[in-house]
This record gives sequence, C-alpha cells and structure tokens, in this order.
Amino acid sequence: MAQQKKATKKKQPQGNGKYIKIFWIIFGSGILAAFLVFLLAGWGVFGKLPTFEELENPENNLATEILSSDGKTLGKFFNENRTPVKYEDLPQNLVDAVVATEDRRFYDHAGIDGRGTARAFAYLGSKGGASTITQQLAKLLFSEAPSSTVERLIQKVKEWIIATRLERQYTKEEIITMYLNKQDFLYNAVGIRSASKIYFGKEPKELKPEESAVIAAMLKNPSLYNPQRESTKDIAFRRRNTVLALMEETGKISQVQKDSLQALPMEIEFSPEGHADGIATYFREYLRAFMKDWIKENPKGMDADGNPEYYNMYRDGLVITTTIDSRMQKHAEEAVTEHMSNLQREFDKQNKNNKTAPFRDITQEETESIIQSAMRNSDRWRKMKAKDISEADIKKSFKIETDMRVFTWQGERDTIMTPRDSILYYKRFLQTGLLSMDPHTGEVKAWVGGNDYKHFQYDHVKQGKRQVGSTFKPFLYATAIDQLHLSPCDTVPNVLHCIPAGEMGNTKDWCPENSSGEMGGMVTLKTALAESINTVSARLMHRVGPRPVIELLDKLGVDTQNIPAVPAIALGAVDLSLFEMVSAYSAFANQGVHVSPQIVTTIVDKNGTILYQSVPETRDVISAESAYVTLNLMEGVTQYGSGARLRSGASNRYDYKNVVTGYPYGFTNPIAGKTGTTQNQSDGWFMGIVPNLVTGVWVGGDNRSIHFPGIRYGQGATMALPTWALYMRKCYADDELEVSKEAFKKPDNLSIRIDCSLPPENANTNQELPDELDF
Repeated sequence: MAQQKKATKKKQPQGNGKYIKIFWIIFGSGILAAFLVFLLAGWGVFGKLPTFEELENPENNLATEILSSDGKTLGKFFNENRTPVKYEDLPQNLVDAVVATEDRRFYDHAGIDGRGTARAFAYLGSKGGASTITQQLAKLLFSEAPSSTVERLIQKVKEWIIATRLERQYTKEEIITMYLNKQDFLYNAVGIRSASKIYFGKEPKELKPEESAVIAAMLKNPSLYNPQRESTKDIAFRRRNTVLALMEETGKISQVQKDSLQALPMEIEFSPEGHADGIATYFREYLRAFMKDWIKENPKGMDADGNPEYYNMYRDGLVITTTIDSRMQKHAEEAVTEHMSNLQREFDKQNKNNKTAPFRDITQEETESIIQSAMRNSDRWRKMKAKDISEADIKKSFKIETDMRVFTWQGERDTIMTPRDSILYYKRFLQTGLLSMDPHTGEVKAWVGGNDYKHFQYDHVKQGKRQVGSTFKPFLYATAIDQLHLSPCDTVPNVLHCIPAGEMGNTKDWCPENSSGEMGGMVTLKTALAESINTVSARLMHRVGPRPVIELLDKLGVDTQNIPAVPAIALGAVDLSLFEMVSAYSAFANQGVHVSPQIVTTIVDKNGTILYQSVPETRDVISAESAYVTLNLMEGVTQYGSGARLRSGASNRYDYKNVVTGYPYGFTNPIAGKTGTTQNQSDGWFMGIVPNLVTGVWVGGDNRSIHFPGIRYGQGATMALPTWALYMRKCYADDELEVSKEAFKKPDNLSIRIDCSLPPENANTNQELPDELDF
C-alpha cells in the first residue's frame, strides 16, 4: 500500500510535466509559426510588398487642379478628386480629432498598438479594433480588398509589416497627413482638401473644431456618417458629438468647450466638384481639349523601350493656372442667368399661340426633320444602337414616358415625359454665349458657353458659328478707314446703292435696303454705323471690295476659308464664332495690334516644376490711327445708336418694354460697341469695348427657325446687350477688378478728324478732307 502511494506520488509530477511541456511546445510553435508567417510575408511569399522606393513615393491618383488667375480653384480633372496638402495646411483641431477618434496612442507606438491588439483579441473586437492610423494608411496605400477570411488574415499581416516600415520611413506628422490625403469621403471628395472644400466650402486650414469633428466622424464610415445625406444627417450629428466627447477625454478641449460645441447645429455648405459642377464649366471642357493636345505635343520623357511617356491629366497632379478671373466669371454667369431667365419668359409668352412652337416659318416636314436629327444625335440613340437594337424599336422608345430631371430657370425639376417631348422642351430655350477678354494681353477673363452645362453641353463660345449680322460692319469700316483715310465726320448719301451683277463675284445686282426702310438725305459715317445703315455699307463695300476685308479678318485671327468674297458680307452674311469675334474686336482696343487669345498662363507638375508658360502671339494688323477712329465710330452706337439704352436715357426709336430690371443702365463712361441682328431675328449680338476689356454676347435658338416673331424683342439690343450691361455693372461695382472707365487712348499722330463739331480746317488734322464723300 505504501509502495503504491509512493509510486503514485512519483507519477503525478511526471504527468504535470508532460502537460506543461505540451503547453510550451504549442506556445512556442505558435510564436514560431507567427514569426514564420511574418518572415514569409516580409519575403513577399504571400504577395508583393512595397519596395523602399515605393514607400518613399506611394502611387496616388492625384487630380489636376484648375486655378483662376486670382488663385481660386475653378475645378479639377480626376479619376479620384484628390489634391494633397502638407501637414502645416492641417488645422490642429483636425489632427486632435482624428487622433482622439482613430488612434489615441498614435504618438506612442511604432505602427502596431500592442495594448489595442491585446484588447481586440481578448474581447474578439467587441470593444474596438486594433488598427492604428499607420495600419489604416498601409491598407489604403497598398492592399486590395480580400475575398476570403484567409486572405483577410494574410492582408492583416502585410499591413502590420508595411505599418512598421512606414513608421521607420516617415514622421508621425507625415503619416497622418498621408492618411488624410488618401481617405475617400464620398461625393468625389477624395482626401482632406476635397472633403473640406466640398462639405464646407473652405480650405482645411480654415476648418472650425466642430467642422473638423464632422470630418473625423466620417473616417469610421463615410456613408453611414455622411452629413450631406438626409437619411444620415442625424446619425452624423450624433457621431460628431461623440468625436467632440473623445477630444475632451483626451484633453484636447475642455468640458466647457465640448458642451458649447456639441450644442451647435451641424452646418454644411455643400459645394460639389463634379465635372458639371461649379463655375466656368464650358471653359473647363474647352480646357480639357486644350490639355489633350498639349499632352500629345509635350511628352514627359521616354520609357525603357524608347517610347514616349505622356502626362496623365487625371492622375498626375498637374496644376493649371488659367487666365479666367473667378470674380468676373461669377459676374458673367449671374448676368446670363438674370437676363436669359427674363427673356425666356417673354419668349414663352409670345409662343403661346404659335402652333409650331418653338419653331417659326417652317413646314411640318422640316420640324420633323429637326426632331429626327436630334433623336439620332442623342445619347439614348447611340447607346441603344450600340446594343444592336433596331431603329424602329429605338424610335418607339422615344414615345414612352419616363421619369427625368429637366432644366428650368428656377432650378432642376423632376417630371415625366417622353424623350421625344423632352427634345421639344429643350428646343424652346433660347441659348447664349459670353466671352470677355483683355485686349492687351489676350487673356480670356470670363467664358459662358450656354445656359447650363449639365443640360446644354454645346459650347456657343467656341463650337457654335452663327451669322454675325451688323457686328461685321466695323471690319468693313476699319478697312475703308485704313485704305482711304476716312473720317467719322465724312458724309454720304443715304440712298439705294447697287453693285451690279458681274462685279465682285455678284451673280445679280446687289441693292440692299435699310432694315428700318428709311432712306434719304446725307448722313455721317458715324451715324451710318451707329444706326446700321445698309445703303452706306453697300457704298463702302463697292469702294474697297470684299477681299481686303477678308484679308483684314484673317490677320485678326478669324478662319476665313469659308467666307465668300462677295459684297453681301458687308451686312454680316458670315458665320463666325463668338471666340473669333471677341478676338478680332480686341485689336481695335489695342491700337491695331492683335494678340492671340490666351486661356492658360502656366502648367506645373506635382513637384512644382513649370512645364508650360504662355507666350502670346502678336501681330500688327492696322494702324493705331485707324483702330482709334474705328473705336470712335463705334462709340456713336452707344451714344445715340442702337446701343443708346446703355446710357441714362434711350432714344425713342430704340426704346422698348423693359425686359430687365434697371433699364436704362446709366453708364456714363466711354463705350465702343456694335449690335447685330440677323434675318428673321434668329441671332442677336452685342460687342462692347472699354479700354481694357472686350466682351461679346450672342443669343439665339438652337435652330434658326427658333426666334422672336418681331424686331422689338428679336434685335441684338434686346436679346444680347442687357447681358453685357448687367455683367459690366457687376464688374464696375467690384473695385478690385479695375475695369477701365477711362477714354480710349488717342494716338499721338492722329491726323483724321474725329470731332464733328469743328470744321475741317480747325480740326486736329494734317490734311483737309471734304465733308461729303463722292463714291
């Protein structure tokens, strides 16, 4: 018995030792296995890890930023709307909020939070995860989404390894900056700068503590805690207050501060940055085409195989500084909206009893042809055609009612209509374009290509070419002045003048009448241009011929290939773009020197290296004297001609029911201008010049058959001039812009008489000219 007990006592220690041994074997094997897993992961067995160079330069999709001349962001080109900022651009309250919320021991660990990891294992993640900010950055930078639990575990190991390498490579400040630059906050807000601009309309440095708390709250789940969505606003508000409470727990704010901040409402100033959002949308689309051409012509280097490598404007983080002034652009867009919304109401009113609305003077067959053409050019047609759907079925689809969101001047509206009806709905809107340019530098200051880029993507500044009407006449007058040394005071008979068939390319006699129907007596050239007297234009054209006028246009940057050398061009039977018109008119304000339009001043890469700097092209076109005299002629248009409504009082002849509040506009400074109206009132133009700004406005329908029924509202002085006036009012009210109110600079050697109140012998001339011209 004693021996049995003794034997038992000897075996028991042996059994405990066995279990202890097994425990240590298992524990050691686990440690060894973990070490082996980390070792293999470090060697890249489970997938490629970043190299030293990749850690130094983590690959990002960096948006190309478009800046105005006054340093404001106009928009971006991007796959991901990311514009990185530096640590010094982050407010301390944002850094505090992020650390308190995401990783309160951020400054104490080396990439892995041991306490957090132990807690996560002990409570199986129920009391929070263990990912540090550095680990989250590792995941954002280099990991793809796992498709299984095993992959997720392997990914976690890789994140730990990358995190420790990041900690060795970067400072804490650099890590948190990279982390915030990489985060996606939805609504194209990738990175802290985009998030700050989109949700609060400000730079990150300007964020208030309660705003920073909203940003930090979204880090956990930007969809669930999004402050913009109606369904999540309350949740986002509560999460924001939780962040503020965590900031108080970590000693970053006091309890009093926390309580006062939590009591504040969550105010969002949502400013989306999609390609169709913001200002200068038409300009930005033209800039995209400009950049594509520039990239093709300017490779950044050669690859290993000797092939050219090109910049990518959607991910290379370029910075494009444009000539657009954000303030002038805003004024231009506001002016367009103000006038066009009023003009559209009158247009709709006059179309109420028009059975073919919005078209006039065309047959039902012609109307159907316009609709069919619009159908074939639509996205719906192209997409259905790409799916091999028959034309018959495509046409049927245009007659099926569907939900859609349409444009109105009071904002977008949800409605139900057929795609065919939507074509007619959009055709009824009058369209417009505005371009403003500094004539001395060629810098384009404002560009409005239409009513609303999201719904009307055709650009009426550069793409559209429309008949210019009487706005062409200054080119004819300038040619005559340059060739014949004419004076604005010279008089000519206002009688019918014919250019016979066979002369100057005419196939029949050309005898234009005045649009007013009035003729007789003598008129000065200044009056003739001011009142767009066609008989005088015919007389001038007969004297100088069409070819010298076309040659002048060519020197002024106009594409003249399709301009026929016939006398009818004197009345504006020429299709030109608003871009060409403003470019050409600018030479009159620049003493006869044409400067090519500029839209970009510099292009800089993400490292700050200048890749492009604009150098304007200049060309002497006409003498400074001829340019000045032409301006003097055009001043008559705004003094007593078709543009007189710009002044304090308007001539009774051109008076009309006020369409825009504030008419007459009350300008007292020198303004040179010209109105233009084409046949059937299809196009209305106004070109206005002050010494340092040339601005052109066009208004018309998508088709020439869309127009006002009469001249009262259909003339350029009614359709286009008010937009110019409203725009210039806003520019003059903004003192920082320094838009000139001075007189045009007079050449020192002026020899042509311009003061018609003085007789020729007392005028500032070197030669006497007859009052009456004999031609």
